[in-house]
Amino acid sequence: MENQIYRAFFLKNTMMGGSFIATTWIKPRRPNGGKSVAQTISACVHYAINPNKTDGGRLVSGYGCDARTADTEFIMSKREYVEKQGRNQGKKDVLVYHLRQSFKPGETDPETANKIGYELALKFTNGKHAFVVATHIDKGHIHNHIIFNSTNLDSTKKFSNPWLSSLVVRNISDFLCVTNGLSIIKDPKLSKGHYGTWLGDKKEPSDREKLEVIIDKILKMKPSSFEDFIKLLEAENCEFKRDRRSVRLPGKKGFLRLKSLTNDYTEEAIRERISGKRVVQPRVIVEKAAYQPKKFSLLIAMQDSIKSPKSPGYEQWIKIHNAKQAAHTLIYLENENIDDFETLDARAQQAKDNHNNIRNRTDEVNSRMKIISDLQKHIGAYSKTKDIYAEYKRKKFSKKFYAENESAIERCKAAKAFFNEHNLDKLPPYASLEKEYAALSAERKTLITGEKAAKKIMVEILTAQQNVNHLLSRKPETDRANDRSER
Repeated sequence: MENQIYRAFFLKNTMMGGSFIATTWIKPRRPNGGKSVAQTISACVHYAINPNKTDGGRLVSGYGCDARTADTEFIMSKREYVEKQGRNQGKKDVLVYHLRQSFKPGETDPETANKIGYELALKFTNGKHAFVVATHIDKGHIHNHIIFNSTNLDSTKKFSNPWLSSLVVRNISDFLCVTNGLSIIKDPKLSKGHYGTWLGDKKEPSDREKLEVIIDKILKMKPSSFEDFIKLLEAENCEFKRDRRSVRLPGKKGFLRLKSLTNDYTEEAIRERISGKRVVQPRVIVEKAAYQPKKFSLLIAMQDSIKSPKSPGYEQWIKIHNAKQAAHTLIYLENENIDDFETLDARAQQAKDNHNNIRNRTDEVNSRMKIISDLQKHIGAYSKTKDIYAEYKRKKFSKKFYAENESAIERCKAAKAFFNEHNLDKLPPYASLEKEYAALSAERKTLITGEKAAKKIMVEILTAQQNVNHLLSRKPETDRANDRSER
């Protein structure tokens, strides 16, 4: 009976040209922007189930998967599908479908909205695909994000996206809303700025905005005149056409007239800013951050945990934690193109060697800088006290003379001892020591930065290596070597 009512509703809605359409859409998600398969899936799922938007994860439900580890399960199903079918479409492959369903503000509660979203996903996929429904309550209106796997539950087929699928989704959504006594939108005005727009799509800064940022950058250099400003502009690889008072950005074909910019960036405004008559807060363009997979940590071995193994809640937490860390490890290995144990072990060893080499070189530089610093101090002391010490020797080490010049004599003796310790028969010029110290100081700054980066890489790959060893019950290389020796 329900299906008959739904078909009638669907046909009526379609015949009327979709006059009753809720704020609902569907978008296929493919690998793009340099993201891998795992990154694309994880980014979609993590955005949807964000605990800051779903009341700490309370308003999240799943079908055919655990919503908390859905990205891992989706990724695994992709691998299984490729193994079974031998088909891989690469960047053209639709990995997941993203549905968004919004409700009129103040008309429903989050729990009901999540239930409706669950029914929508179940009907649209015919229960053949795993999905996650996340109800967001961080905006002025309640809305659902539904992510469903394009690969079916047994990893043998892909979702067949029907013709006019957006209309199908909207009609199912409207039917569910009407049957639950909720409003739907009649004749919606489709516009780029409506609140159903995908939140991840950030508008690229215009050429004029980019030029204004460059102008701010140049004015921070405090040019003395407008002519000086033009020279600095050209140093930024921009071309200035004097007769038309226009600028061409690097790599662009057309020119932008200064008078076409906003009020604080016209030629007159620039001249006033140079002279100090006008003070302007520099324009800031916030670039969309590139996707970064979450950091992963070492898997927690339940048997090694210091907490009570009898706690069911803690055991469940460990299982979820380990599943997530396994997913992060998988993403890391895919990003680094590591697909066998030999490569993983070799890269881990290489990362350790690289970090240790940088650290050893840093120690060498620090040691040499200390020697140079001490040498400079002793050369300065020796130059000031050598005549006093020579007089002390000439007077055959007189006790009276020593008592009168004890400090100078001891400083000279300490300097000579230092020179002998470092086998310095001839003292190096003071200027050459200053030059070497400056070079070492610059190298040290580079080494410190390099060591931080190398340590980060080392920690990541060693964590991945240990996670792999734990997941696959694989012994570390040292243990395997001991086993071979015992045989």
